[in-house]
Amino acid sequence: MPSKLAEIVDEFAAAPRDVVLEMLLEYSDAVPPLPAGHEGHEGHEGMEQVPECQTPFFLRAEVTAEGTVRTLFDCPPESPTTRAFAGILAEGLADASPEQVLAVPDDLYQRMGLAQAISPLRVRGGTAILGRLKRQVREQVGG
Repeated sequence: MPSKLAEIVDEFAAAPRDVVLEMLLEYSDAVPPLPAGHEGHEGHEGMEQVPECQTPFFLRAEVTAEGTVRTLFDCPPESPTTRAFAGILAEGLADASPEQVLAVPDDLYQRMGLAQAISPLRVRGGTAILGRLKRQVREQVGG
């Protein structure tokens, strides 16, 4: 797992439950804006919807020519918990290699202690986001 993501996991795991929700809200603001041409419904072309999320959530993972993974996320601002999952992944996986992304444990959000702070339905949505992201990377690296 990339060291930046490991740091985020450790911060959440060590935080008291009431602080975890505040931390999630901070990460909901960490989602980078979509590049030009990806805004709006037409911009979701090439992005995958995650139906397990209670809110419209779209993502795309691209393995760049430099050998890093670029992530794109689109989630409405009125869904701060779901946006927080995207913000955590965007920040934690910045400049990560495909191998590092694929090494992220599937139970990432449980390791962060989120299962004690948010509903199981939301954790399942976050797990689905990570699973789709990893699958897209796997498909691009041929494994």
